[in-house]
Amino acid sequence: MSLLSVEGAVAGYGAAEEILKGTSIRVEPGEIVTVIGPNGAGKSTLLKAVAGLLPLKSGHIAFEGNDVTRENALGRARAGLAFVPQERNVFGTLTVDENLVTSAFLWPAAARGRADALYERYPMLATKRRQLARTLSGGQRQILAMAMGLMTEPRLMLLDEPTAGLSPSAADDLFDAIVTLNKEGMPVLMVEQHAVEALAVSHRGYVVVSGRTEAEGAGEQLAADPDIRRLFLGG
Repeated sequence: MSLLSVEGAVAGYGAAEEILKGTSIRVEPGEIVTVIGPNGAGKSTLLKAVAGLLPLKSGHIAFEGNDVTRENALGRARAGLAFVPQERNVFGTLTVDENLVTSAFLWPAAARGRADALYERYPMLATKRRQLARTLSGGQRQILAMAMGLMTEPRLMLLDEPTAGLSPSAADDLFDAIVTLNKEGMPVLMVEQHAVEALAVSHRGYVVVSGRTEAEGAGEQLAADPDIRRLFLGG
């Protein structure tokens, strides 16, 4: 049984507009899965649909064998999905610690213990726990955003363009953090523009074009495919 299964997803932002036009993907337990494709293909829309931020016009979403198609974002979070958006993913005027504690909204009584556990996992956050989130570097903010997602103890992490705007070294560090998180048992579904690097750390990948799933395969296989390299990976 797949951990996540999206079948024939059709969704958009207006009554007549369809960004997703029958997209289908799956995530198996323990995997990192990356979705790549051109700008405007519907990659981020797909993640929002999975997270419950955008309702499907048709299609189905199952998580851990349960149909969550009609669940809203809160219901998906309770089911075990954590979504880290590309932008505005931390509260800049709150401290690092306040960001973490606030993120345990499903189980506030457990907030302190979970935050302390994340400080052990990410020592950088511990040293900056009293700093405002807006004072962090781009890479540090992304680590904080991932940690905020982990405060709900999810069973699948959804990452939308996690390395957007980061320097090459910060992006490499973030990919390392994602791989480490996965090795510790967290499945990951992410959308990435840094396709070569993302596919290199992924078990599988999908190519989405114009709202449709055009290709699927092992990360290394997709990265080596000459047509995909020419169209999406810069040759």
